[in-house]
Amino acid sequence: MEANLIEVFSSVQGEGPEVGTRSLFVRFGECDLRCAWCDTPHSWRRAARCRFELEPGGGKFETRDNPVPLAALVAAAERLELARHRWVSLTGGEPLLQPEAVAAAAQALRGRGPGVWLETHGLHADALRLVLSHLDVVAMDWKLASDVRRASDPKRGATLPFHAAHEAFLALAREVPRVHVKLVLTPASADDEIEEALLRIARTHPGACLVLQPVTPFASVKQRPSAARLLALERLASQHLADVRVIPQVHPILGAP
Repeated sequence: MEANLIEVFSSVQGEGPEVGTRSLFVRFGECDLRCAWCDTPHSWRRAARCRFELEPGGGKFETRDNPVPLAALVAAAERLELARHRWVSLTGGEPLLQPEAVAAAAQALRGRGPGVWLETHGLHADALRLVLSHLDVVAMDWKLASDVRRASDPKRGATLPFHAAHEAFLALAREVPRVHVKLVLTPASADDEIEEALLRIARTHPGACLVLQPVTPFASVKQRPSAARLLALERLASQHLADVRVIPQVHPILGAP
């Protein structure tokens, strides 16, 4: 089994309820969405080469050709002291565009210490079926069409909502022990979309942890929502779900990848 990778490195989890925990990141290449705030546009397409960190948190890398054999991925993870990490995060890009490779990586890495964490945009339920038995956490986004486009969409004009695909994905993700749902919020995030997302999450998986993440300004997104806006949305979300948290990205503050 082989995978198209962007990088393998050691850092701390920068988002969500496990923020600050030591994590090993395996970043898969290619993504089929275009988020206005995306800080990893180099992961949108499959890469000819990838990079492996040489020591945990050292910031020095070696490069190698894609695709990467599973044995080489495992060896790179072990060199970074895999067992010392709380999580191994399979991220992207969108990892579920390579579901067989993700399943093989999850199965190979899961028994070596860390829990296996899937970071996904949460749209490919059929791909998740191949992977979910090897996962400890699914951390899925709930994308808002006011902020996100499909790679196949025209660059201008309205785009179709993501709610139905997200709901189908979340219904399947319930089989995994822990599920986090993240709403990235920008000044353009539309109230009707947010409310629709909250209703669907509450009816599909009321036990999920909902993370309201104020956007980190990047690319075409120049500012965060106000504190008043975030607190109002937290209050609204808490009317539907028991576990709601407002958590910004931490790794940009640390200067970590």
